Amino acid sequence: MAATKDKAAAKAARVAKRAESRQRRKQIFEAFKVQRREDKALLPWMIGAFLLAVLVVFGLGLLFGLEWVFLPVGIAFGLLAAVSIFGRRVQRNVYAKADGQPGAAAWALENLRGKRWKVTPAVAGTTHLDAVHRVLGLPGVVLVAEGAPHRVKPLLAQEKKRVSRLVGQTPIYDIVVGNEEGQVRLSKLGRHMTKLPRNVTPAQIDVLEQKLSILGTRGAAMPKGPAPQGAKVRNLQRTVRRR
Repeated sequence: MAATKDKAAAKAARVAKRAESRQRRKQIFEAFKVQRREDKALLPWMIGAFLLAVLVVFGLGLLFGLEWVFLPVGIAFGLLAAVSIFGRRVQRNVYAKADGQPGAAAWALENLRGKRWKVTPAVAGTTHLDAVHRVLGLPGVVLVAEGAPHRVKPLLAQEKKRVSRLVGQTPIYDIVVGNEEGQVRLSKLGRHMTKLPRNVTPAQIDVLEQKLSILGTRGAAMPKGPAPQGAKVRNLQRTVRRR
């Protein structure tokens, strides 16, 4: 009886795995079709990256007299290069569409890689959908603002004052997302965050989260996401990397 149940469970797991694989392929294909319609240079870039990788590896094989042995390796590297080009151009397209829309910074922050980032969106905001988001991570506390500069700067200052009362000597960084001088572009926000110095340990992050949980949030609620096309970018990138 137990053996029959185990076989049934194993069969169900295989069926679920195949269904998930089909769903991933379908998601990638749909993303490819959308990107191809909007990005006429996509195919030339992907084909060029594939051929370049194959030729480079094949050329190395010629030097050692093993060109046909190196050819499958070159094809594998070429496919990897083409997929990488596809993923990067999709990501760039999604960020370009999201740029300037309310909630875009919160969406980008939630796409940060790693479990050590703890994002609390819209801890402060205005009825104009300006907002300050709080992020806890190895750098300490990072306050990220989006909206009109003349409104978010005082909003940032107020939130920084509130946070500083609870975190002591923990560093607090403030970032304004935008395309003006002194601001951080939406597409570069994640990279900017990861380049901040590491000042606290993972255990200290948990302590900070407990301390700051009493602050709650102030201001208007933010939209769920900046654009329907952007909502699944993290899942798409993860799917592309798996393949």
